Amino acid sequence: MSAAVLAGAVCAGMTGCVQAGELKSAGPAPTAVGPVRLWPTLPPATAPAEDFGAAETETARGIKVPDGDVHKVNAVAVVQAEVAAHPDTYSGPDGLYAETVAQLDRCGERPKQCPVLQPYYRDLTGDGKDELILGIKMPEHQLAIRAYLAEKGGLTRIMGTSDAVTSVAFAGRDLVLRVPAGIAGYEYRTAWTWDARQHAMLATQDQIVHVVRGPRPHRTGPGTGTGTGPGTGPGTGRGGGPHAHPDPGPTPGPPA
Repeated sequence: MSAAVLAGAVCAGMTGCVQAGELKSAGPAPTAVGPVRLWPTLPPATAPAEDFGAAETETARGIKVPDGDVHKVNAVAVVQAEVAAHPDTYSGPDGLYAETVAQLDRCGERPKQCPVLQPYYRDLTGDGKDELILGIKMPEHQLAIRAYLAEKGGLTRIMGTSDAVTSVAFAGRDLVLRVPAGIAGYEYRTAWTWDARQHAMLATQDQIVHVVRGPRPHRTGPGTGTGTGPGTGPGTGRGGGPHAHPDPGPTPGPPA
């Protein structure tokens, strides 16, 4: 009997046998379970949730944008214009610490102490033109983050927030902020996304995630102590062998 005939005979005697190239069942599918609403008799909410200052746009007064190009705008002048418009505001999307405002006035003579960081440019709205993204350092490790759109010859702030951020990054056209959480080993990650209906950046995703810290690298540089290795005596050397004493970290140098 040929191999083809033998294979056909075996297949004929088996349940569920399929020919080459045909679909094969993966087994029974799990039953779909829909969402279950808890406490369905609760009345609807009457107050909106906290909105992180989203959708609070504002035109930067007195700022002109030559040729609609945000690269030609002075970043410090933009922040100073907002301070002038809100001189006594210390919180929210417009707020800055009084100490930060005082430093702004000295940016020209003390550029290294200027709280306005290097500006970044990115097409956040998808219109093919860059927007202006600013970071402003404040006391207590706070950072104000603001984004501006060039339109009608001027500059419109489309995002304003502040927090003790770990990092700020671009992800496509989103702006992602990482902020330490109050729970050890976790952090918040908030993605701000352009919303054309609101004509503003909105906090579209807000997550709390576990952060995995990598192991501390083992230092193998030459030791500086007087010990002679893994003996049981009172030596205090910190040689780089496998039995070296734990390295307490770098020793502070003399003041500059």
